[in-house]
Amino acid sequence: MKKSKKKYLLLILILVFNFNNLFTQDFFDEFESLIKVEKPVLLPEKMIFTQKILWGEKGLFRKTGISNLTLENREKELIVREKMLKAHQIIGYITFAGMIYQGILGGKLYNGDYSVYDQHKTLGKVVTASYFTGAGLSLFTPPPLVNREKEGLNNIRLHKILANLHLPAMIVTNIYSDKQYEADKYREIHKNAAYTAVASYTLAMITIILDF
Repeated sequence: MKKSKKKYLLLILILVFNFNNLFTQDFFDEFESLIKVEKPVLLPEKMIFTQKILWGEKGLFRKTGISNLTLENREKELIVREKMLKAHQIIGYITFAGMIYQGILGGKLYNGDYSVYDQHKTLGKVVTASYFTGAGLSLFTPPPLVNREKEGLNNIRLHKILANLHLPAMIVTNIYSDKQYEADKYREIHKNAAYTAVASYTLAMITIILDF
């Protein structure tokens, strides 16, 4: 058990180091581009719909005047972007650790140890809150200046593909968290969805540090 905990701790430390370098370098590259270009393009060609809603040329923040589309505001938005992604990163580690422990408690429950029921349920709420908070920070962050995503399958694209797997898995897990005690079929759905969420979330964290 101690060896297992050491492995998880080592994995988290590796992820922290690599994520920090990734987001910091991304931020300073964009900031330098803004300064050097006389007439910079202020928004990337492609943005996810959640970014368009807030930060697009006709987004909510532009229409309401909260953040007009200017060079000065885009510089500020890149700083906000860096802080949001750092927060997303830290919350991701917390969520990951919570998922692992939640899995351990869930295994005890399935083996008939109902003394951990309250702990399992409380931790489930914490993990759910941290997961969707982290997801929101990623989805609604200000967009970069340009999209640097490579063509074909790469680590960033694989990270996004896995997000499309663990997000619905987390939703299903929560829908059947209480229903699992009503029927065996609901219990299986909850268990399989939880395992899918943990496995795909773990892979998503690992693939983001790979370079291919």
